Amino acid sequence: MQNESLNDLTRHHLELARTATSGRSAQTVFGGHDHVLRQTLIALRAGSALDEHENPGEATVQVLHGHVRLVSGDTSWSGSTGDLLVVPDARHALEADEDSAILLSVGKKNG
Repeated sequence: MQNESLNDLTRHHLELARTATSGRSAQTVFGGHDHVLRQTLIALRAGSALDEHENPGEATVQVLHGHVRLVSGDTSWSGSTGDLLVVPDARHALEADEDSAILLSVGKKNG
């Protein structure tokens, strides 16, 4: 059994994101290409974003730290520490209003 402290990973990746030219840092904490479920911790420096992209399957964003906005077309959802956002089955982006960390959980679609 693998045991990870999300609090420790959050602190570590926020430090990396603050100094990265991209303004972000990420680590897969469970699953991957050979699994249906993939969970990735993503840290974003304030003002940075994950640009618009397709949803690869059913997905949620759990806000571990900070404040983010999930944007799809003209609609956006705001999330703060402790919130769980359901990712729409459409093109979307994630923007950090302040230094933030999220746990992205994705169940890949078959095919």
